[in-house]
Amino acid sequence: MTEGRPQPAWYRQAASAVARDTLLKGIGTTVFITLFFVAYFHVLRHPAYPLTVMPATWVDRAIVFQPLALPVYLSLWLYVSLLPAFFSSRTELYRYAFWMTAMCVAGLSIFYFWPTSAPAPDIDWARYPDLDFLKNIDATGNACPSLHVATAFFSGVWFHHLMRRFGAPPWILLFNLAWGVAIVYSTVAIRQHVAVDAAAGLVLGGLGAWLSLRLRRRATP
Repeated sequence: MTEGRPQPAWYRQAASAVARDTLLKGIGTTVFITLFFVAYFHVLRHPAYPLTVMPATWVDRAIVFQPLALPVYLSLWLYVSLLPAFFSSRTELYRYAFWMTAMCVAGLSIFYFWPTSAPAPDIDWARYPDLDFLKNIDATGNACPSLHVATAFFSGVWFHHLMRRFGAPPWILLFNLAWGVAIVYSTVAIRQHVAVDAAAGLVLGGLGAWLSLRLRRRATP
């Protein structure tokens, strides 16, 4: 960019990034999510050791059961699928993909060697067919750390980083924060996880985001 020329509006920068490598981003995201679910369900069905039931705490008792939080919980897949679209360089896209993969592999490794499950709440799931379907698929296993929380936190940090670089207004940053927090909250509100799982997911996602951005800064001249 020529020195002294005003920076394009943030939405123009974002649109320009979205228009780059659309096929690569679309196929890459689809392949990654597909492979993740294959590995996730394999580990879920073939753990190395017996399950450990995670403890419920006062935080879980304070958060009431909210079945209407299910759409927010499921919105994670939209959230993490949107992020790759906003990368403007392949180098940064590959770096993000590498650390996202590393974080998921770490979580799946923990699930395999230390399989955990959420405690069964006193809820008649037949009254909530959508949640009952989710419970039957996921079996409340692979609980700690919550990869739902870890990927939401990881993606949220990267969204914040990219939007700030575009010069996005504060409401965009607040919307991103609210969406990420809502996803984390929903994991406990629908009783898919307990607070301990969510806290461990925040640690895993935060570590992955910190390492990916720290190494990015070191690599930038």
